[in-house]
Amino acid sequence: MAVRLSDHLKEKYGEKVYRLSLSSGCGCPNRDGSIGITGGCTFCSEGGSGEFAAPFGDVDKQIDEAKKRISQKTDAKKFIAYFQSYTNTYGDPERLGRLYKKAIERDDIVALSLGTRPDCLGQDIMDMLKELNAIKPVCIELGLQTVNDGTAKKIRRGYELEVFEKAYDALKKAGLTVVVHVIFGLPGESEEDMLRTIRYLSDLTPSLDGIKIQNLQILKGTDLYMEYEEQINGGGAEGDIKIMSMDEYTDLVAKALAILPEKTVVHRMTGDGPRKILAAPLWSLDKKRVINMLNRKTRALFI
Repeated sequence: MAVRLSDHLKEKYGEKVYRLSLSSGCGCPNRDGSIGITGGCTFCSEGGSGEFAAPFGDVDKQIDEAKKRISQKTDAKKFIAYFQSYTNTYGDPERLGRLYKKAIERDDIVALSLGTRPDCLGQDIMDMLKELNAIKPVCIELGLQTVNDGTAKKIRRGYELEVFEKAYDALKKAGLTVVVHVIFGLPGESEEDMLRTIRYLSDLTPSLDGIKIQNLQILKGTDLYMEYEEQINGGGAEGDIKIMSMDEYTDLVAKALAILPEKTVVHRMTGDGPRKILAAPLWSLDKKRVINMLNRKTRALFI
């Protein structure tokens, strides 16, 4: 059976722990042309999937301001420094090491979480991560999205599955926690395609630590949005982009959780794009309703 992130953190730290979304000032090799691609993944917004993260600046100031913003939501006293936007291991290892060490050494920060790509984990970065992990736990969140090569090319992911496999193996051997991001509803994918990704992750050795599952977000200003608009203007019914209903999506998440290895920590079951740029699915804006439906359909699958 799977484990909810909130329950996992409470058991590990003895109290409620809240994630603070921060910015490292990193870019992305999928945007700057360094791997022969510009524009990023077709679904990725200008904010690099970090619209809810704090603006880049002094890390202490970011953390303090983030804590103020969420003070009405939580009484948590312990926090995870979550660097979310873009690729947070893409840059000068010395600069990043100083930045992350400053965050992780704070008394109110119990762990560090970095969103990144598997092709941005060179030896110098791995050495830095191991040093940080000796201070406090470090979690690396890898954006896989899908194991289907055809889909990966469509969305301009920019790396082969073998790159993910090598990165995963290296991170696990280094003693780091690894969480993998998956998107349901990518262009052209069937339900079986999506569940094949989950089965692949379930068979990983060593076992997967955690997973983030979210529905595809069609965000205005992205290349995916332009494809969506062309599809709609061309008649709407036919095309690679299929917008699942809330019921279809929550059913699929329940099927995915039933496949995952025992004690896999589920960090996310749905996404919530910024209201001002979200084109579809609009049902995802009603997050409370989505979460309630997910909880109802997946309750029996959690410890």
